Amino acid sequence: MLVAVEFTGERRRLTTAARLARLAASVSEGGDDSRGEAATDPSDLDFEASLAEFEELARSAGAEVAATVLQRRARPDAATLVGTGKIDEIEGVVASTGADLVLFDHDLTPSQMRNLEARLPCRVIDRTQLILDIFARHARTREGQLQVELAQLEYQLPRLAGKGKAMSQLGGGIGTRGPGETKLETDRRRINLRVLHVQQQLDGVKRIRRQQRQRREAVPVPVVALVGYTNAGKSTLFNALTAAGVLESSRMFATLDPKLAQIQLPSRRKILLSDTVGFIRNLPHTLVTSFRATLEEVERAEILLHVRDASSAMMDEQKAQVEKVLGELDVAQKAVIEVLNKIDLVGDDARSLLPRGNGTVAVSGLTGEGLNELAAAIDRALVRDPLVDGRFRVPQSEGAVLAALEAGAVVSEKRFEGNLAYIRAVGPASLLGRYRRFQSRDEG
Repeated sequence: MLVAVEFTGERRRLTTAARLARLAASVSEGGDDSRGEAATDPSDLDFEASLAEFEELARSAGAEVAATVLQRRARPDAATLVGTGKIDEIEGVVASTGADLVLFDHDLTPSQMRNLEARLPCRVIDRTQLILDIFARHARTREGQLQVELAQLEYQLPRLAGKGKAMSQLGGGIGTRGPGETKLETDRRRINLRVLHVQQQLDGVKRIRRQQRQRREAVPVPVVALVGYTNAGKSTLFNALTAAGVLESSRMFATLDPKLAQIQLPSRRKILLSDTVGFIRNLPHTLVTSFRATLEEVERAEILLHVRDASSAMMDEQKAQVEKVLGELDVAQKAVIEVLNKIDLVGDDARSLLPRGNGTVAVSGLTGEGLNELAAAIDRALVRDPLVDGRFRVPQSEGAVLAALEAGAVVSEKRFEGNLAYIRAVGPASLLGRYRRFQSRDEG
Protein backbone atom coordinates (compact mmCIF):
# COMPACT_ATOMS: atom_id res chain seq x y z
CA MET A 1 0.00 0.00 0.00
CA LEU A 2 1.33 3.44 -1.00
CA VAL A 3 0.89 6.61 1.04
CA ALA A 4 1.71 9.85 -0.78
CA VAL A 5 1.64 13.13 1.13
CA GLU A 6 1.90 16.67 -0.21
CA PHE A 7 2.56 19.55 2.16
CA THR A 8 0.89 22.58 0.61
CA GLY A 9 2.80 24.95 2.86
CA GLU A 10 6.02 23.84 1.13
CA ARG A 11 4.87 24.39 -2.45
CA ARG A 12 7.28 26.49 -4.42
CA ARG A 13 6.06 29.16 -6.82
CA LEU A 14 6.54 28.32 -10.48
CA THR A 15 7.88 30.76 -13.02
CA THR A 16 5.52 31.92 -15.74
CA ALA A 17 7.40 29.88 -18.36
CA ALA A 18 7.22 26.71 -16.25
CA ARG A 19 3.49 27.23 -15.61
CA LEU A 20 2.76 27.67 -19.34
CA ALA A 21 4.81 24.58 -20.16
CA ARG A 22 2.85 22.51 -17.64
CA LEU A 23 -0.47 23.72 -19.04
CA ALA A 24 0.64 22.98 -22.61
CA ALA A 25 1.72 19.48 -21.57
CA SER A 26 -1.65 18.77 -19.96
CA VAL A 27 -3.52 19.90 -23.08
CA SER A 28 -1.30 17.83 -25.40
CA GLU A 29 -2.01 14.78 -23.27
CA GLY A 30 -5.73 15.15 -23.81
CA GLY A 31 -6.61 17.64 -21.07
CA ASP A 32 -9.98 19.40 -21.31
CA ASP A 33 -9.93 23.15 -20.70
CA SER A 34 -13.62 23.01 -19.81
CA ARG A 35 -12.82 21.27 -16.55
CA GLY A 36 -11.62 24.57 -15.14
CA GLU A 37 -8.36 25.97 -13.87
CA ALA A 38 -8.24 23.59 -10.89
CA ALA A 39 -7.95 20.59 -13.21
CA THR A 40 -4.79 22.03 -14.78
CA ASP A 41 -3.25 23.46 -11.63
CA PRO A 42 0.53 23.06 -12.08
CA SER A 43 0.88 21.89 -8.48
CA ASP A 44 -1.61 19.08 -9.22
CA LEU A 45 0.47 18.01 -12.22
CA ASP A 46 3.61 18.03 -10.08
CA PHE A 47 1.95 15.91 -7.40
CA GLU A 48 0.66 13.45 -10.02
CA ALA A 49 4.12 13.14 -11.56
CA SER A 50 5.63 12.58 -8.11
CA LEU A 51 3.02 9.90 -7.37
CA ALA A 52 3.67 8.14 -10.70
CA GLU A 53 7.38 8.15 -9.95
CA PHE A 54 6.76 6.72 -6.49
CA GLU A 55 4.62 3.92 -7.94
CA GLU A 56 7.40 3.09 -10.39
CA LEU A 57 9.86 2.98 -7.50
CA ALA A 58 7.63 0.48 -5.70
CA ARG A 59 7.31 -1.73 -8.77
CA SER A 60 11.07 -1.56 -9.34
CA ALA A 61 11.46 -3.03 -5.84
CA GLY A 62 9.15 -5.91 -6.79
CA ALA A 63 6.05 -4.64 -4.98
CA GLU A 64 2.48 -5.23 -6.13
CA VAL A 65 0.46 -2.11 -5.37
CA ALA A 66 -2.81 -3.01 -3.62
CA ALA A 67 -4.01 0.53 -2.87
CA THR A 68 -2.89 4.15 -2.80
CA VAL A 69 -3.85 6.74 -0.17
CA LEU A 70 -3.30 10.44 -0.86
CA GLN A 71 -3.18 13.32 1.57
CA ARG A 72 -2.69 17.05 1.31
CA ARG A 73 -1.98 18.96 4.47
CA ALA A 74 -0.33 22.24 5.35
CA ARG A 75 2.55 20.76 7.32
CA PRO A 76 3.73 17.34 8.58
CA ASP A 77 2.46 15.93 11.85
CA ALA A 78 5.42 15.66 14.22
CA ALA A 79 4.31 12.33 15.69
CA THR A 80 2.99 10.40 12.68
CA LEU A 81 3.57 12.59 9.59
CA VAL A 82 -0.07 12.15 8.47
CA GLY A 83 -2.14 12.67 11.63
CA THR A 84 -4.38 10.38 13.69
CA GLY A 85 -7.42 10.55 11.38
CA LYS A 86 -5.44 9.52 8.31
CA ILE A 87 -3.83 6.65 10.24
CA ASP A 88 -7.32 5.30 10.96
CA GLU A 89 -8.07 5.44 7.23
CA ILE A 90 -4.79 3.70 6.37
CA GLU A 91 -5.51 1.00 8.95
CA GLY A 92 -8.92 0.35 7.38
CA VAL A 93 -7.49 0.14 3.85
CA VAL A 94 -4.77 -2.25 5.02
CA ALA A 95 -7.41 -4.50 6.62
CA SER A 96 -9.63 -4.50 3.52
CA THR A 97 -6.86 -5.10 0.97
CA GLY A 98 -4.68 -7.47 3.00
CA ALA A 99 -1.58 -5.38 2.31
CA ASP A 100 1.49 -6.56 4.23
CA LEU A 101 3.60 -3.42 3.72
CA VAL A 102 2.94 0.33 3.81
CA LEU A 103 5.29 2.54 1.77
CA PHE A 104 5.48 6.25 2.58
CA ASP A 105 6.64 8.62 -0.16
CA HIS A 106 8.45 10.67 2.44
CA ASP A 107 11.31 10.25 4.87
CA LEU A 108 10.12 9.26 8.34
CA THR A 109 11.87 10.24 11.54
CA PRO A 110 12.70 7.41 13.98
CA SER A 111 9.85 8.46 16.29
CA GLN A 112 7.37 8.65 13.40
CA MET A 113 8.41 5.18 12.29
CA ARG A 114 7.89 3.74 15.77
CA ASN A 115 4.50 5.42 16.18
CA LEU A 116 3.25 4.23 12.81
CA GLU A 117 4.39 0.64 13.37
CA ALA A 118 2.67 0.67 16.77
CA ARG A 119 -0.63 1.67 15.14
CA LEU A 120 -0.57 -0.31 11.90
CA PRO A 121 -0.79 -4.13 11.67
CA CYS A 122 2.04 -4.45 9.11
CA ARG A 123 5.54 -3.24 8.31
CA VAL A 124 6.18 0.42 7.49
CA ILE A 125 9.08 1.71 5.39
CA ASP A 126 9.83 5.15 4.02
CA ARG A 127 11.19 6.47 0.73
CA THR A 128 14.87 6.15 1.65
CA GLN A 129 14.48 2.55 2.78
CA LEU A 130 12.66 1.73 -0.47
CA ILE A 131 15.44 3.22 -2.59
CA LEU A 132 18.05 1.34 -0.55
CA ASP A 133 16.19 -1.92 -1.25
CA ILE A 134 16.26 -1.21 -5.00
CA PHE A 135 19.97 -0.41 -4.81
CA ALA A 136 20.59 -3.68 -2.97
CA ARG A 137 18.81 -5.60 -5.75
CA HIS A 138 20.88 -4.03 -8.51
CA ALA A 139 24.35 -4.01 -6.90
CA ARG A 140 26.49 -6.54 -8.76
CA THR A 141 30.09 -5.62 -8.01
CA ARG A 142 31.72 -6.02 -4.62
CA GLU A 143 32.09 -2.24 -4.36
CA GLY A 144 28.42 -1.65 -5.11
CA GLN A 145 27.37 -4.18 -2.48
CA LEU A 146 29.62 -2.57 0.13
CA GLN A 147 28.23 0.88 -0.65
CA VAL A 148 24.67 -0.39 -0.29
CA GLU A 149 25.50 -2.01 3.04
CA LEU A 150 27.16 1.17 4.28
CA ALA A 151 24.13 3.26 3.37
CA GLN A 152 21.80 0.75 5.03
CA LEU A 153 23.83 0.73 8.25
CA GLU A 154 23.95 4.53 8.37
CA TYR A 155 20.17 4.57 7.85
CA GLN A 156 19.56 2.04 10.65
CA LEU A 157 21.83 3.63 13.25
CA PRO A 158 19.58 6.55 14.33
CA ARG A 159 16.51 4.31 14.13
CA LEU A 160 17.54 1.85 16.80
CA ALA A 161 14.91 1.76 19.54
CA GLY A 162 15.69 0.40 22.96
CA LYS A 163 13.25 -0.50 25.74
CA GLY A 164 15.10 0.82 28.76
CA LYS A 165 15.78 -1.53 31.68
CA ALA A 166 13.83 -4.35 30.06
CA MET A 167 16.73 -4.69 27.61
CA SER A 168 19.51 -4.26 30.17
CA GLN A 169 22.36 -6.71 30.49
CA LEU A 170 23.35 -7.27 34.16
CA GLY A 171 27.01 -7.59 34.95
CA GLY A 172 28.54 -10.03 37.42
CA GLY A 173 30.62 -9.23 40.50
CA ILE A 174 30.66 -6.60 43.19
CA GLY A 175 29.77 -3.13 42.02
CA THR A 176 28.14 -4.28 38.78
CA ARG A 177 24.58 -4.89 39.96
CA GLY A 178 21.73 -2.94 38.40
CA PRO A 179 21.20 -1.80 34.82
CA GLY A 180 24.21 -2.52 32.71
CA GLU A 181 24.73 -1.96 29.01
CA THR A 182 21.36 -1.95 27.26
CA LYS A 183 20.69 -3.95 24.13
CA LEU A 184 20.29 -0.61 22.35
CA GLU A 185 23.86 0.31 23.20
CA THR A 186 25.07 -3.15 22.19
CA ASP A 187 23.33 -2.89 18.81
CA ARG A 188 24.65 0.61 18.28
CA ARG A 189 28.21 -0.48 19.03
CA ARG A 190 27.89 -3.49 16.74
CA ILE A 191 26.62 -1.35 13.86
CA ASN A 192 29.38 1.22 14.40
CA LEU A 193 31.98 -1.54 14.27
CA ARG A 194 30.42 -2.91 11.07
CA VAL A 195 30.35 0.58 9.53
CA LEU A 196 34.06 0.94 10.30
CA HIS A 197 34.78 -2.48 8.76
CA VAL A 198 32.81 -1.71 5.58
CA GLN A 199 34.53 1.67 5.24
CA GLN A 200 37.92 -0.04 5.51
CA GLN A 201 36.93 -2.51 2.79
CA LEU A 202 35.72 0.35 0.59
CA ASP A 203 39.02 2.14 1.14
CA GLY A 204 40.77 -0.99 -0.14
CA VAL A 205 38.56 -1.06 -3.24
CA LYS A 206 39.21 2.64 -3.83
CA ARG A 207 42.96 2.06 -3.52
CA ILE A 208 42.85 -0.68 -6.16
CA ARG A 209 40.74 1.47 -8.48
CA ARG A 210 43.10 4.39 -7.94
CA GLN A 211 46.02 2.20 -9.04
CA GLN A 212 44.06 1.08 -12.11
CA ARG A 213 43.22 4.69 -12.91
CA GLN A 214 46.87 5.73 -12.62
CA ARG A 215 47.83 3.05 -15.14
CA ARG A 216 45.00 4.21 -17.38
CA GLU A 217 46.05 7.85 -17.10
CA ALA A 218 49.61 7.00 -18.15
CA VAL A 219 48.14 7.27 -21.65
CA PRO A 220 45.87 10.34 -21.37
CA VAL A 221 42.34 9.45 -22.47
CA PRO A 222 39.63 11.99 -21.58
CA VAL A 223 36.62 10.73 -19.63
CA VAL A 224 33.10 11.80 -20.58
CA ALA A 225 30.35 10.85 -18.11
CA LEU A 226 26.65 10.33 -18.76
CA VAL A 227 24.53 11.83 -15.99
CA GLY A 228 20.82 12.44 -15.77
CA TYR A 229 17.51 11.63 -14.21
CA THR A 230 16.73 7.95 -13.77
CA ASN A 231 15.00 6.36 -16.76
CA ALA A 232 16.11 9.16 -19.10
CA GLY A 233 17.63 6.59 -21.47
CA LYS A 234 21.30 6.82 -20.45
CA SER A 235 22.00 3.10 -20.87
CA THR A 236 20.30 3.03 -24.29
CA LEU A 237 22.39 6.01 -25.37
CA PHE A 238 25.53 4.39 -23.90
CA ASN A 239 24.86 1.25 -25.98
CA ALA A 240 24.17 3.30 -29.12
CA LEU A 241 27.52 5.11 -28.78
CA THR A 242 29.66 2.17 -27.67
CA ALA A 243 27.84 -1.03 -28.77
CA ALA A 244 28.63 -2.28 -25.26
CA GLY A 245 25.36 -4.17 -24.82
CA VAL A 246 24.83 -3.16 -21.18
CA LEU A 247 21.50 -3.71 -19.46
CA GLU A 248 18.66 -1.58 -20.77
CA SER A 249 15.66 -1.47 -18.48
CA SER A 250 12.74 0.85 -17.81
CA ARG A 251 13.07 0.02 -14.11
CA MET A 252 14.55 2.75 -11.95
CA PHE A 253 18.20 2.48 -10.90
CA ALA A 254 18.76 -0.45 -13.28
CA THR A 255 22.33 0.89 -13.72
CA LEU A 256 24.04 1.05 -10.34
CA ASP A 257 27.64 0.01 -10.94
CA PRO A 258 29.54 2.35 -13.30
CA LYS A 259 30.24 1.16 -16.85
CA LEU A 260 33.22 2.32 -18.93
CA ALA A 261 33.82 1.89 -22.65
CA GLN A 262 36.16 3.48 -25.19
CA ILE A 263 34.83 5.23 -28.27
CA GLN A 264 36.48 7.14 -31.13
CA LEU A 265 35.32 10.62 -32.09
CA PRO A 266 35.21 12.09 -35.62
CA SER A 267 38.62 13.68 -34.98
CA ARG A 268 39.98 10.16 -34.29
CA ARG A 269 40.47 11.08 -30.65
CA LYS A 270 39.59 8.31 -28.22
CA ILE A 271 37.60 8.92 -25.04
CA LEU A 272 36.27 6.81 -22.19
CA LEU A 273 32.49 7.05 -21.88
CA SER A 274 31.08 6.35 -18.41
CA ASP A 275 27.48 5.37 -17.61
CA THR A 276 26.47 6.09 -14.01
CA VAL A 277 23.51 5.67 -11.69
CA GLY A 278 20.47 7.81 -12.47
CA PHE A 279 19.34 10.54 -10.10
CA ILE A 280 15.85 11.10 -8.75
CA ARG A 281 13.95 13.84 -6.94
CA ASN A 282 14.68 14.03 -3.23
CA LEU A 283 17.58 11.60 -3.54
CA PRO A 284 18.64 11.03 0.09
CA HIS A 285 21.86 12.83 0.96
CA THR A 286 23.18 9.69 2.70
CA LEU A 287 23.00 7.87 -0.63
CA VAL A 288 25.00 10.58 -2.38
CA THR A 289 27.61 10.32 0.37
CA SER A 290 27.74 6.52 0.39
CA PHE A 291 27.93 6.26 -3.40
CA ARG A 292 30.56 8.94 -3.81
CA ALA A 293 33.05 6.23 -4.81
CA THR A 294 30.75 5.06 -7.61
CA LEU A 295 30.34 8.66 -8.74
CA GLU A 296 34.09 9.26 -8.86
CA GLU A 297 33.94 8.85 -12.64
CA VAL A 298 31.65 11.88 -12.70
CA GLU A 299 34.09 13.83 -10.53
CA ARG A 300 37.08 13.09 -12.78
CA ALA A 301 35.23 13.51 -16.09
CA GLU A 302 36.25 16.37 -18.35
CA ILE A 303 32.75 16.68 -19.83
CA LEU A 304 29.33 15.74 -18.47
CA LEU A 305 26.61 14.64 -20.88
CA HIS A 306 23.39 15.61 -19.10
CA VAL A 307 20.86 13.23 -20.64
CA ARG A 308 17.28 14.57 -20.45
CA ASP A 309 14.04 12.90 -21.46
CA ALA A 310 12.68 15.23 -24.15
CA SER A 311 9.31 13.46 -24.07
CA SER A 312 8.71 14.18 -20.36
CA ALA A 313 6.42 17.01 -19.27
CA MET A 314 8.60 17.28 -16.14
CA MET A 315 11.84 17.81 -18.07
CA ASP A 316 12.72 21.13 -16.42
CA GLU A 317 12.01 19.83 -12.89
CA GLN A 318 14.15 16.76 -13.55
CA LYS A 319 16.97 18.99 -14.78
CA ALA A 320 16.81 20.96 -11.52
CA GLN A 321 17.04 17.76 -9.46
CA VAL A 322 20.09 16.54 -11.41
CA GLU A 323 21.83 19.89 -11.04
CA LYS A 324 21.14 19.78 -7.30
CA VAL A 325 22.95 16.43 -6.97
CA LEU A 326 25.81 17.63 -9.19
CA GLY A 327 26.15 20.58 -6.85
CA GLU A 328 26.45 18.20 -3.88
CA LEU A 329 29.24 16.40 -5.76
CA ASP A 330 31.03 19.72 -6.42
CA VAL A 331 31.07 19.13 -10.19
CA ALA A 332 28.53 21.76 -11.27
CA GLN A 333 31.32 23.87 -12.73
CA LYS A 334 32.36 21.22 -15.29
CA ALA A 335 31.64 21.56 -18.99
CA VAL A 336 28.14 20.20 -19.68
CA ILE A 337 26.50 19.15 -22.95
CA GLU A 338 22.73 18.83 -22.61
CA VAL A 339 21.50 15.80 -24.53
CA LEU A 340 17.76 15.83 -25.25
CA ASN A 341 17.11 12.10 -25.62
CA LYS A 342 14.03 10.21 -26.86
CA ILE A 343 13.18 12.75 -29.57
CA ASP A 344 11.64 9.84 -31.50
CA LEU A 345 8.77 10.12 -28.99
CA VAL A 346 8.30 13.86 -29.58
CA GLY A 347 5.94 15.16 -32.25
CA ASP A 348 7.06 17.57 -34.95
CA ASP A 349 5.32 20.55 -33.37
CA ALA A 350 6.78 19.89 -29.92
CA ARG A 351 10.20 19.13 -31.41
CA SER A 352 10.39 22.62 -32.89
CA LEU A 353 10.04 24.04 -29.36
CA LEU A 354 13.00 22.11 -27.95
CA PRO A 355 16.04 24.23 -27.07
CA ARG A 356 18.85 24.04 -29.61
CA GLY A 357 22.41 25.32 -29.74
CA ASN A 358 24.44 26.60 -26.81
CA GLY A 359 25.71 23.13 -25.93
CA THR A 360 22.39 21.33 -26.51
CA VAL A 361 22.00 18.34 -28.85
CA ALA A 362 18.79 16.44 -29.66
CA VAL A 363 19.24 12.69 -30.14
CA SER A 364 17.48 9.35 -30.02
CA GLY A 365 19.45 6.56 -28.42
CA LEU A 366 16.92 4.10 -29.85
CA THR A 367 17.00 5.13 -33.51
CA GLY A 368 20.49 6.68 -33.63
CA GLU A 369 19.24 10.08 -34.76
CA GLY A 370 21.58 12.92 -33.81
CA LEU A 371 24.47 10.72 -32.60
CA ASN A 372 26.90 12.19 -35.17
CA GLU A 373 26.04 15.69 -33.98
CA LEU A 374 26.61 14.57 -30.38
CA ALA A 375 30.04 13.11 -31.21
CA ALA A 376 31.00 16.37 -32.95
CA ALA A 377 29.82 18.39 -29.94
CA ILE A 378 32.01 16.27 -27.63
CA ASP A 379 34.94 16.86 -29.99
CA ARG A 380 34.47 20.62 -29.80
CA ALA A 381 34.10 20.64 -26.02
CA LEU A 382 37.32 18.72 -25.22
CA VAL A 383 40.00 21.19 -24.16
CA ARG A 384 42.42 19.11 -22.10
CA ASP A 385 43.96 17.51 -25.21
CA PRO A 386 43.12 20.03 -27.96
CA LEU A 387 43.20 19.38 -31.67
CA VAL A 388 46.24 20.82 -33.48
CA ASP A 389 47.26 21.02 -37.11
CA GLY A 390 50.61 19.45 -37.96
CA ARG A 391 52.76 18.84 -41.04
CA PHE A 392 55.14 15.90 -41.03
CA ARG A 393 57.91 14.52 -43.22
CA VAL A 394 58.18 10.83 -42.33
CA PRO A 395 60.52 8.25 -43.91
CA GLN A 396 58.51 5.39 -45.40
CA SER A 397 60.60 3.02 -43.32
CA GLU A 398 58.85 4.44 -40.20
CA GLY A 399 55.74 2.36 -40.75
CA ALA A 400 54.64 2.54 -37.09
CA VAL A 401 54.65 6.37 -37.18
CA LEU A 402 52.63 6.46 -40.40
CA ALA A 403 50.13 3.97 -39.00
CA ALA A 404 49.77 5.92 -35.74
CA LEU A 405 49.05 9.17 -37.58
CA GLU A 406 46.52 7.46 -39.83
CA ALA A 407 44.77 5.81 -36.89
CA GLY A 408 44.79 8.69 -34.39
CA ALA A 409 44.42 11.81 -36.53
CA VAL A 410 42.47 13.05 -39.54
CA VAL A 411 44.88 13.16 -42.48
CA SER A 412 43.91 15.96 -44.86
CA GLU A 413 46.91 15.73 -47.17
CA LYS A 414 49.33 12.94 -48.02
CA ARG A 415 51.92 12.71 -50.78
CA PHE A 416 55.11 10.79 -51.43
CA GLU A 417 58.41 12.13 -52.73
CA GLY A 418 61.21 9.63 -52.98
CA ASN A 419 61.56 7.82 -49.67
CA LEU A 420 59.59 10.44 -47.72
CA ALA A 421 55.88 10.75 -46.96
CA TYR A 422 54.59 14.32 -46.54
CA ILE A 423 51.53 14.36 -44.30
CA ARG A 424 49.25 17.07 -43.01
CA ALA A 425 47.01 15.94 -40.17
CA VAL A 426 44.71 17.35 -37.50
CA GLY A 427 44.79 15.39 -34.26
CA PRO A 428 45.23 15.49 -30.49
CA ALA A 429 48.22 17.48 -29.28
CA SER A 430 49.35 14.50 -27.17
CA LEU A 431 49.58 12.30 -30.28
CA LEU A 432 51.15 14.75 -32.69
CA GLY A 433 53.61 15.85 -30.03
CA ARG A 434 55.11 12.35 -29.89
CA TYR A 435 56.35 12.74 -33.48
CA ARG A 436 57.72 16.24 -33.20
CA ARG A 437 61.01 15.05 -34.61
CA PHE A 438 59.29 14.36 -37.93
CA GLN A 439 57.68 17.78 -38.22
CA SER A 440 58.22 19.44 -41.57
CA ARG A 441 60.41 22.55 -41.60
CA ASP A 442 57.91 24.48 -43.68
CA GLU A 443 55.25 24.17 -40.95
CA GLY A 444 53.90 27.60 -39.98
